[in-house]
Amino acid sequence: MDTRHTLSVLVENKPGVLTRVAGLFARRAFNIHSLAVGHTEDPELSRITVVVDADDLPLEQVTKQLNKLVNVIKIVELQQDSSVQRELLFVKVGANDNNRAHVLQVVDLFRARVVDMVPDAVSIEITGSESKNAAFLTALEPYGIKEIVKSGIVAIGRGSKSLSEKVSAEMRVKRAEKSA
Repeated sequence: MDTRHTLSVLVENKPGVLTRVAGLFARRAFNIHSLAVGHTEDPELSRITVVVDADDLPLEQVTKQLNKLVNVIKIVELQQDSSVQRELLFVKVGANDNNRAHVLQVVDLFRARVVDMVPDAVSIEITGSESKNAAFLTALEPYGIKEIVKSGIVAIGRGSKSLSEKVSAEMRVKRAEKSA
């Protein structure tokens, strides 16, 4: 049974919201596997994409508790088959005159991109699924991985529906009512 879940959490773009959301997972002793946060198309909203290891029932309890947080607008669990999920990876690999051509072949094979090159190392950028990025790292291991930086998973639902579309309209109405 797979216990990894990807949650897309739409929140108000205010200080302290991320701390409260992450704290709720910590209090329930969930391991956060990946966490990515960024602004949305509405500057007043941010989206938190969190990947957690949890059984279904405790996850449902945490989701209910997250919904009670004042700054949380909406929570959606994104299933693998109905969403697109990607991770950005930077990797610095040892590369000298003897092996640089082999490293660059691996880069081409995986459709990655060289972002920096010095006489003894190459820095590479790759975007893809966790499994693609893991295979890329495995292919580079023989050359000596010096450093790895990962962004965490970002995900979006497939199709034309937008998580924040309806929410943004509702928030504009509430703001108009408050200012009237």
